[in-house]
Amino acid sequence: MAIEPSGMTQLQDAERIDWLRLIRSDHIGPRTFRSLVSHFGSAGAALERLPDLARRGGAARPGRICSEDEARGELARCRQLGVSLVAPGETGYPPRLAALDGAPPLLGVRGALAVLMRPMMAVVGSRNASGAGLKFAAKLAHDLGQAGFVIASGLARGIDQAAHRASLGSGTAAVLAGGHDKVYPPEHEDLLATMLESGSAISEMALGHVPRARDFPRRNRLISGIALGVVVVEAAHRSGSLITARIAAEQGREVFAVPGSPLDPRAAGTNELIKQGATLITEASDVINAVAPIMERPIELHEPDRTEPLDFEPDAGDRARIVELLGPSPIGLDDLIRMAATSPGIVRTVLLELELAGRLERHGGGLVSLV
Repeated sequence: MAIEPSGMTQLQDAERIDWLRLIRSDHIGPRTFRSLVSHFGSAGAALERLPDLARRGGAARPGRICSEDEARGELARCRQLGVSLVAPGETGYPPRLAALDGAPPLLGVRGALAVLMRPMMAVVGSRNASGAGLKFAAKLAHDLGQAGFVIASGLARGIDQAAHRASLGSGTAAVLAGGHDKVYPPEHEDLLATMLESGSAISEMALGHVPRARDFPRRNRLISGIALGVVVVEAAHRSGSLITARIAAEQGREVFAVPGSPLDPRAAGTNELIKQGATLITEASDVINAVAPIMERPIELHEPDRTEPLDFEPDAGDRARIVELLGPSPIGLDDLIRMAATSPGIVRTVLLELELAGRLERHGGGLVSLV
């Protein structure tokens, strides 16, 4: 089933199984999923073509394709834990996340799903937060909650947990880096259980997935994706919260930063964000006034771009020329199309083949490189 431009999507049981099989198969990310479903018309049809596409991309053997039994088993385990796997447009799928091109095709959601349909504001910051930072994060989250916002964060130590605790009464959402049954850090399992009484938790990972370092940037893109904006309370240089802020800007979200002492390394990142153009805030009203005009705009789901369709018949010369232009250094899609002197559809197709063969890596900002 294609995602409709507007209105609600409702997957049938067989479609949900196919969607789950496709997104759980090797080398399939959200954008690849959308390209495949858009071109072939359904996830089921795309699954049948995966081995051939991977072979054309140079794979010695096809990647693992999730079986129907595996998908049905995951759905059964989700039901036991109270997790629903929802598609963009279905109840429980945050509307602003659904509007992004890189939105997960299926999102595991748990708790009070109505919370995920309300306007959200992300509050993030240092795990090793100062007392002043924790106090400000709690007050900000409380005040934003009283103004009607659901507070989203990553359930981490420090600023995240302070924001979650302060908004338990008004609504809060945790974005998990691992599966719903692999809460990190483990000491926040009780906090999450309390949150789920009136709030919610989301994850794009399968049950049983233990979070790794590389999973946290993926989680961060969901934190910013579900929200109107991101408030960074404290962040040192090279902090994960700065990654969230960068992704938020790429997604067109508002980025807010709380100023701090230049003598405190935990404020170095937030002060730098302000220098780079983030909105300086000192109270909740600063955030509320900035996002008020955005809240008045309707949110619409949109279909994948069909003006530049995939072309599944690139010749050997096209394929060789595109592969030769790629390397370990990331390059933009537009530059690749211009240098290859061929159609966007052919370039996209060759990139898809390489990705399914495990030879392509996608980066932020539409950049790609060879693995």
